[in-house]
Amino acid sequence: MRRALTTLLLVLITLTGGAAAAAAVTPDEVIVEDTAGVLDSNTLLPALENIEFREPTTVAVYTYNGPADNEDGTVLNAEVLRFAREEHPEWLSEDGQKWADGLFIFALDPTGRWTGTYYGEDRKISLDQQEDIRSETNELFAEANWTEGTIAAVEEAAKLINRPWYLSPGAIIGFIVAGVAAAGSVVTYVVVRRNRRTKNRKLLTEADASYSSVTRDLDATEVNANTIPDDSSYGSRVLEEYRTFMTRYNKATALNNAAHALSDKDLMNRSSTVTVEEYADAALELDGLDDVIADTNALLNKAPGWERAWDRQTDPLQEDLGRLDDLLEGKDAVARDSATARALLAFRHQTQEDLAAAATELAEDRITPEQALDRIKAAREKLSDLLDKHAQTVISAQAKTDSERKLMQKELDKASAPGRRDRSYRPGIVDTAFPAYFYYSVGSFNTGIQHGTSSVESARSSASGSTGYGGSGGSFSGAGSSGRF
Repeated sequence: MRRALTTLLLVLITLTGGAAAAAAVTPDEVIVEDTAGVLDSNTLLPALENIEFREPTTVAVYTYNGPADNEDGTVLNAEVLRFAREEHPEWLSEDGQKWADGLFIFALDPTGRWTGTYYGEDRKISLDQQEDIRSETNELFAEANWTEGTIAAVEEAAKLINRPWYLSPGAIIGFIVAGVAAAGSVVTYVVVRRNRRTKNRKLLTEADASYSSVTRDLDATEVNANTIPDDSSYGSRVLEEYRTFMTRYNKATALNNAAHALSDKDLMNRSSTVTVEEYADAALELDGLDDVIADTNALLNKAPGWERAWDRQTDPLQEDLGRLDDLLEGKDAVARDSATARALLAFRHQTQEDLAAAATELAEDRITPEQALDRIKAAREKLSDLLDKHAQTVISAQAKTDSERKLMQKELDKASAPGRRDRSYRPGIVDTAFPAYFYYSVGSFNTGIQHGTSSVESARSSASGSTGYGGSGGSFSGAGSSGRF
């Protein structure tokens, strides 16, 4: 293994060292056509003339002020081609269908905020590498540092044009990976198995705590269930859940036995994770349900401790209302001044008052526990509706096309769809009584917006390189692309 690594290292040093020595050719010619009037030629020309390429290369820089509202990358491509045909025919191949050999063009539209890179056939690089060149300019151009950004683009182009395959990051990583693959695979195997055992132990401990709590409270749970009013719309539905309680408990007991039959070595195996997770899910579900049964009995009968049971029903909603600050007023908030944002803030204020009033009215017997729970359910439904409307506002503000709007809506729908709950989720009376009822929370909204925004940005990135030359380009097929900054 050591000999193989040494050999690979020597090969890598030889290849990279030889290539570095060859990369020392300044441009054959530098041509700057700054029709936009944004470049400092006194700074730009000396800098470009001293950039070293791997092969003799003509560097051309062209700027122009395009339309400010342009969303089409082919506009810049077509403009560069038009300018070349009219002013610099030497930039084109003999048949006029491609860019001339030995040529690199960097184009900038500071008004429309587009950049483009174009290449002779013997200088062309991949679209990903073209995007890398444009990416070097983004921060500088965002601050209107046009000259510095142009220099950065040409410097990056010099690194990538005619770069030997063995100097690419993938090839270098490949050399390293080839040398350490055997040792690495063994280490990875051991680490993964140990991590799996650690996670299984932790989950088993959590499951045991819940299972022990359920077992300890079995008698109390039965007493609580027997005293829940079955004529209550909430009580009757919670009792329906209790009817299968012992069946589920017996299943959890069997899973408990199976999980504890696993040895320390077994806990390293993937198959053991399935058993432990099934046990944890069963135990945590029962632990949540017996709490709901206790709260339902206490609240509906206004038994001692009903106030704490009421607080446990309102806490999730209160937490969501508190999260609206970050959603609507945080530094990353979108559409914070919109009508839908104002509606959410008004709802928060009103709901906080309503919940406080409900607690008082409940204590004074001016409303029944069922009516109080109805208010929680109604508030949740209203919050879900307002969040859905605000989602449309955010989508309209962030998405530029129908496809982007659909992408964001898809992620929002996914986040708000009923599905498997996280293990940290603790059910309430409303959730248990109406299991098909789904509460669109602020957390779900944030998740949907974040994932939707990421999907849109990813789509924009993958589509940012426009390679066409528009209708005026005819059959021209020169290498190059453009993108926004």
